[in-house]
Amino acid sequence: MLSTYLRTVFFAIIFLLSLLGCKKDESEQQSPKDATISFTVNGAYNGTLSYKGLNLNPKIIITFSEAIKASEVNNIILKIENGINLTVTSSLSNQNKAVEISPSNPLTSFTNYQLIIPTTLATESGGRIINPLTINLQTGFDDADKFPRISDEDLLTLIQKQTFKYFWDFGHPNSGMARERNTSADIVTTGGTGFGIMSIVTAVSRNFISKADGLLRTQKIVSFLKTADKFHGAFPHWINGNTGKVQPFSAKDNGADLVETSFLMEGLLVARQYFNGTDAAEVTLRNDINQLYQNVEWSWFRKNNEERLLWHWSPEFTWDINLQVKGWNESLMVYVLAASSTNYSIPKSVYDNGWAGNGSIKNGNSFYGVNLPLGPANGGPLFFEHYSLMALNPTGLTDAYANYETQAKAHSKINYNYCVANPQGYSGYSTESWGLTASDINGGYTASSPNNDRGYIAPTAAISSIPFTPEESLRAIRFFYYKLGDKMWGEYGFKDAFSLNDPWFASSYLAIDQGPQIVMIENYRTGLIWNLFMSCPEVKTGLTKLGFQSPKI
Repeated sequence: MLSTYLRTVFFAIIFLLSLLGCKKDESEQQSPKDATISFTVNGAYNGTLSYKGLNLNPKIIITFSEAIKASEVNNIILKIENGINLTVTSSLSNQNKAVEISPSNPLTSFTNYQLIIPTTLATESGGRIINPLTINLQTGFDDADKFPRISDEDLLTLIQKQTFKYFWDFGHPNSGMARERNTSADIVTTGGTGFGIMSIVTAVSRNFISKADGLLRTQKIVSFLKTADKFHGAFPHWINGNTGKVQPFSAKDNGADLVETSFLMEGLLVARQYFNGTDAAEVTLRNDINQLYQNVEWSWFRKNNEERLLWHWSPEFTWDINLQVKGWNESLMVYVLAASSTNYSIPKSVYDNGWAGNGSIKNGNSFYGVNLPLGPANGGPLFFEHYSLMALNPTGLTDAYANYETQAKAHSKINYNYCVANPQGYSGYSTESWGLTASDINGGYTASSPNNDRGYIAPTAAISSIPFTPEESLRAIRFFYYKLGDKMWGEYGFKDAFSLNDPWFASSYLAIDQGPQIVMIENYRTGLIWNLFMSCPEVKTGLTKLGFQSPKI
């Protein structure tokens, strides 16, 4: 009996233990299991949450340590950074432990996106995601053409016509002058207006506007200038386009700016030579321009007859800025027009000492395989070759210090060769994408050059160099328009600058960057602006006085 009893108890215990074991298994199967995730972008994981230079159809594969509910996939979000959500295509695999995400439509080049894997995703067992992620995705260059191909001649015309709208459509309504930039409201710029006046002449010659309209706008500008603030005949850098009063450029720069005045005068003299008719309106315009030019007291800026010219003078701070106009840079025009003045001329000694440093202006070294006659190492920003040489024809122009055609071509080619060599390793520099000059950059403004290269290309640099580097400039023009046109082409032509290294595209337009494109393209095509300026009798006299030789004198 006892043995029977013990056997019964033994089997009862075994039965109870088996029941407890089953309940334990059932409990384990029903407890929620959390999941960790890993991922790849286009088949790779770079160890970070940021991926740059992606194609427009990237594939992101997310792998889970536990199966997730199929209905939860829709909670994975792809969106433009800080913007709208995008539709995606998703597919589960590996027993719901992997999901492939791709955009339903191609993304936009050079744009930031985010892929968000939230904590709200649930596993099939009811668990949660332990390590939710936000993956930062940045698309790269899209090689597709953004506009239909047209001939190079038609493209150059299009650039001139579209860019001219900055000066024509966006010209200040009261003064007619050029606004400093597209956000400047009533601030107009004297130098940029000089460039704009040369653009008006170009536009008339190309039938973008009628000659009557061009004459009317030019006279409007001149009439405004006659009553605007002047200081010993020289204009300030900035003027209020409504009142004609000086708008300080900086704390002590609230008076005359001789360099900006020279850029304004070169444009006015070009207009004087172009509007050469005998009707009363054109005669009046020429007389007014002559008065403005001859009233500039160039020699007074020698400051007590020193052998140099100073850039600024203020009625409040007099000569405190004390910045000498000396080469090599953009301001050669100051000395040319000062020597050409009938009323306030300077002697050659001021040019030799003040501008040329009695020869210290020379360089003579080679940079990137090109000998540079003048200026700093590697040439400096390309606007050095644009602002004065928009009107002053460097072809065959020589003096004791340089052949200026050689100088312009050398500087431009060095800038090109530097960008192709790309010693800083920036993305986006190539035989098609080059040109360093002063421009907006992300968060500011800088005078880019090989010695101050921060990864920003300004279209005006290569475009305005087209008389000096025609093949290289045309390649750049095609690239800027066809390949980057969706980012860089706008209401007033090409926007100011871009970087493909850390993708950024300016929204700005500047008068001093738009004007040279129009004018230098025209000089490349017909030499129009060069021919007009070099036809000025006083300019011929001034250049000869300074020791220049040219077939155009």
